[in-house]
Amino acid sequence: MESNKLKKTTILFLCTGNSCRSQMAEGWARHLKNNEIMAYSAGIEKHGINPFALKVMAEAGIDISNQESTTIDELPVSEFDWVVTLCGHASETCPYFPGKRVHQGFDDPPKLVKEEWSEEEKLAPYRKVRDEIQEFIESLPHSLK
Repeated sequence: MESNKLKKTTILFLCTGNSCRSQMAEGWARHLKNNEIMAYSAGIEKHGINPFALKVMAEAGIDISNQESTTIDELPVSEFDWVVTLCGHASETCPYFPGKRVHQGFDDPPKLVKEEWSEEEKLAPYRKVRDEIQEFIESLPHSLK
């Protein structure tokens, strides 16, 4: 029987569309905390993975192109040790999940960029949020307890 010290903490990162912030969080958790965390991400809706999120995560050496944008109903498991909402809308509309829930909000990069910006200008908010999410993930799972 597996001891509690070896059991991974299951965490669901939840956002509205599962396209950017929750995808980054799942990618960082799998990359940095694979020995401690079993990471999942989902959305209240399904928007597909944001191409700028893919790009800035690749810049950091993390390939999230094999991750899928999913809704809560499509998750392979239904119980998590923690559900971490990453945006206000998800926090307000999150259905009940057994386990603990915490909100850690991050800016929404797609809402920060302007249509007329160059690609490099558009990437800046994505990089900022990517780095903020990395810092948050580095504190897990201990900061949740």
